[in-house]
Amino acid sequence: MDAPARPWPLPLGTYAEEREVFRLFQNMLEELLIHKPDDPIQFMIDHLKQNNDDAPRICVLGPPASGKTTVAMWLCKHFDAIRISQETLLFKEVLALTEEAKAYKERKQKIPNALWANLIQERLSNVDCIKQGWILEGFPENQEQAWMLQSSGIIPRHVVLTYVQTRQRSSAPFTPRILFCGPPGSGKSLQAALIAQKYDVVKICCGQLLKEAVAEKTKLGELIKPYIDNGYPVPDNLVMKILAERLNALDCMTNGWVLYGFPRDIEQGEQLQKSHFIPNRVFFFNLSYESIMERLSQRRIDPVTGERYHTTFRPAPTPEIQARLRQNPRDKEENIENRVETYYRNVKELEDFYEDAFHVNADQDPHVVFEFIESCIIKPLPCKKLKSF
Repeated sequence: MDAPARPWPLPLGTYAEEREVFRLFQNMLEELLIHKPDDPIQFMIDHLKQNNDDAPRICVLGPPASGKTTVAMWLCKHFDAIRISQETLLFKEVLALTEEAKAYKERKQKIPNALWANLIQERLSNVDCIKQGWILEGFPENQEQAWMLQSSGIIPRHVVLTYVQTRQRSSAPFTPRILFCGPPGSGKSLQAALIAQKYDVVKICCGQLLKEAVAEKTKLGELIKPYIDNGYPVPDNLVMKILAERLNALDCMTNGWVLYGFPRDIEQGEQLQKSHFIPNRVFFFNLSYESIMERLSQRRIDPVTGERYHTTFRPAPTPEIQARLRQNPRDKEENIENRVETYYRNVKELEDFYEDAFHVNADQDPHVVFEFIESCIIKPLPCKKLKSF
């Protein structure tokens, strides 16, 4: 049995993402499948030489109540394109074939596929659709209608399929490699869990990874156990070996990952980069010292049930539970101060190192923070202008 194909090596993947090679390849493959040229090599050469305009040509398809209209309207707003649907064609547009289509509707007869195709072709030939692009909602509904569109020269660049109650995959134009940096208590763990849950990327907490290595009694785990047991920092070279082993796993390389807890300083960031684990989205969580203290110093845990409480935001429901709550030593004010001070001592160099990073106001509702992070993940980074010499 053949071994499963592995993804591209990381340096090649990073190069391809930065220069939009994946997007170019996808576009070229779509054109090949649509046109099926006799000489595919020459066709691809000619395609690369073309100055294709950027006007969107998108079909939004899906079952009833799957949100086609919402998606189409959002795309129109985003691209400043023209939305076209059966409703707009029959009741809002004044076209030569509109009355003929309405007549079928009034007689409660099905409008022929050929008439729909001609109606759409007539609308798309208008100047506004040519200049601004178009979003075609709910059409084609079957293979015959699709062939009708294609034979009329109406070939969408993209097809958006909408579903109801299905798990979402990342719509990012790359394999997500996401890095969260921030002071303790800024919500990195929660946001990483939300991203991992929604988009099926691998959540990696560096501290948890070290504990798991110790618990599983791996060779590296045995080496770092004395450091963890005595409360000393684990040497960077050992951390990097354990982290590299996890990031090289097949699930991380195919699904992507979201990492937090490493790097904590510029030296660790440089080690990560030299190992070719280069994040393509970096977020710095910003939270005031007062908010950090409020979030962490009031955390408590029930030693009986393991349930977590907060004296302000989630107090214990009964006096009995309140009496037995305990505080993690890490959440004592003096320990929080040390951790925060360590973070801010190194963060400026890290921000300079990751110059394209996004900055997140973490002092907001977690869902608002998540929406901002998600929007930054799925949109492409702005292209850098080449420096002149």
